[in-house]
Amino acid sequence: MTNVGVVGLGYWGPNLARNFDRLPDAELAWLCDASEEALERWARTFPSARITSRLDDLLDDDSLDAVVIATPVPTHAELAGRALAARKHCFVEKPLARSEKEAEEVIETARAAERVLMVGHLLEYHPGVERLTELVRSGELGELRYIYSNRLNLGKHRQDENALWSLGAHDLSVVLMLAGEEPYEWTAMGESYVKAGVEDVVFALMRFHSGLIAHMHLSWLDPHKERRFTVVGSKRMATFDDMELERKLTVYDKGFDEDYSSYGEYIARSGDVFSPRVPNEEPLRLECRHFLDCIRDGTEPRSGAESALRVVRVLEGLQRSLLETSFVAKR
Repeated sequence: MTNVGVVGLGYWGPNLARNFDRLPDAELAWLCDASEEALERWARTFPSARITSRLDDLLDDDSLDAVVIATPVPTHAELAGRALAARKHCFVEKPLARSEKEAEEVIETARAAERVLMVGHLLEYHPGVERLTELVRSGELGELRYIYSNRLNLGKHRQDENALWSLGAHDLSVVLMLAGEEPYEWTAMGESYVKAGVEDVVFALMRFHSGLIAHMHLSWLDPHKERRFTVVGSKRMATFDDMELERKLTVYDKGFDEDYSSYGEYIARSGDVFSPRVPNEEPLRLECRHFLDCIRDGTEPRSGAESALRVVRVLEGLQRSLLETSFVAKR
C-alpha cells in the first residue's frame, strides 16, 4: 500500500485524488491546498484523508510515501524539489518546469534522493496513443514523413501560461515519443488576442534529423473542439482523434506507389481504412497506476526525468521563437 498526498485542489487535482483513492494499492492520506474553501469541499468527498494548507505537514509525515502536485505551472519545480528532498516519491503535473535549468535541478534532486519522479504527460498513457506508437515502432506505417496535431477549443483562458505551455505540453510529449528524437530546428508564431502577453493562438513547426517534420496548432480561440494527431508514413497514414467516442484510431492504407509501367512516375494508392481496437480504460487511471508500479518496482516511469526534460527543453526553445516572432516584438 502506497500512501499518497495530493497538493493542489483546483481544476485537475481532484481528478488525481479520485483515482488514487480508488486504486486498490494506494491510500489517499492527505489533501493540501491554500484555499480553505477547496479543502472543506473536497474533504467531504474524501473523508479518510487529512487536510492541510501547509505542504510541510505532508513532508514531515514519515508514513507518507508519495506527493502528487497539481498546482499552477510556475510552482511545479519548487514544490517537486521540496517533496523529493524530503525523500518522497513525486508525481508532478506537466510541464515539470518553466526552463531546462529548473528541470535539471529537480531531476538531480530526485537522483540524489533515489526517489521516483514522474511527470503527468497524460496522453502518453492513452490506449489510443499507445496503439499509435506501436504502429509507428513496428514499421507498419513505414518511414515517418510528417506529424501534425490540432488542439483547439473555445476554452478556459489561462492567466499564467500561454497556449504553448498549457496545450502544447500535451501534444509535444506525443510528438517526441513518436519521433524518437528531438528536433534540431523549430519555429513558433502566435498572438495574444484576449489577454495581452498570453498567446491564445500558437503555430509551431519542428524539423528532425531523420527528415521528419512536425506541426502543432494550439488555440483557446477556435469554433471547433479538436484533439487530433495525424501521422503520415511512407506506407500508411493514421489519425488519433480523442473527440471520437469509438473510432479513436484510424489507419489509412494510402500513399504513392511507383508506376513501373511508366518509369519515374508515381500513382496514388487508396486502399483499406480500418480502426484497430482501443481499450476503453481511463488514461488518468492508467497513469496513476503506472506511478504506483514504478514506486513498487523501482523502475523509471515512461514520462520520467529524461522524457520530461526533453519536453521542457523544446518548449523553452519554441517560447524563445514565439517571443522573437511576436507582433509586439516586430513593432
